[in-house]
Amino acid sequence: MKKVLFVLSSHPERGETRVPTGFHLAEASHPWKVLHEAGFEVDFVSPKGGVAPIDAFDLNDEVNKEFWGNDKYQLKTKKTMEPSEVDASDYEAIHFVGGHGTMWDFPGNQGLESIARKIYEDGGVVSAVCHGPAALVDLKLSDGSYLVDGKKVNSFTDAEEKEIKLEDVVPFLLESKLRERGAKFENAGLWQEHVVVDERLVTGQNPASAKKVGEEVLKLIR
Repeated sequence: MKKVLFVLSSHPERGETRVPTGFHLAEASHPWKVLHEAGFEVDFVSPKGGVAPIDAFDLNDEVNKEFWGNDKYQLKTKKTMEPSEVDASDYEAIHFVGGHGTMWDFPGNQGLESIARKIYEDGGVVSAVCHGPAALVDLKLSDGSYLVDGKKVNSFTDAEEKEIKLEDVVPFLLESKLRERGAKFENAGLWQEHVVVDERLVTGQNPASAKKVGEEVLKLIR
C-alpha cells in the first residue's frame, strides 16, 4: 500500500499566553479524507512523538467527525511517531499540517527536515497548509539551498495573522519569513481558498485550502 506521512505539532500553547493550541484538526482531516478514499495509508509523526494536541476541535465539520470517528486514525494521532522512527523511503509524500503550534516546533527540527528532504529529493511531494509551511522556513536541500527559494509558495498570510491579533504572539510572521528565504509568495484575500503548486511543492493558505491541498498532492503522486 502506498503511504503518505502527515506531520502534526507537539506544541500545546501559544507562546506565553497559555491559550491551548496544537495541530488544526480540519487541516489534517480534509487532506486525509482525499488520500484515504484514494487508497493511501496515512501515518503520523510529530516532533516529540506520542499524543499530538489539537486545535479547532470542531465535530460539526462532517469530515472532522468522520476522521475522529475512525478509531484507527484517532489512535494514530495519540501515538504519533518520533522523527527518528520514520523511514522516509516508505512515503510518497509528506504533509505538514497547520495549527499555531507549528510556529514553535516545526522550524529548525532537523529530524523532520531530514525526512522531508529525502522524500523530496527521491521524487516525492512536500505539502503544507496554513501555518504548516513553518516547516519550510529552514528546510534546505542537499546542495544547501532553501527548498522554497525561487518557488511559488503560500501560507497563512501576515494580514490574516494581524486580523486575529496574534502577530505579537507568534515568534515570527510566516509570510515575511518565507519571503526572506526567497519564496515567490502568492496569496488570495483573507480566509479565501488558495493553493499553489510549484514542481512537487504544494502549499495552501489557510484552513479553507486544506482539501484542495490534498487533491493537488494526490494528482502529483498518481
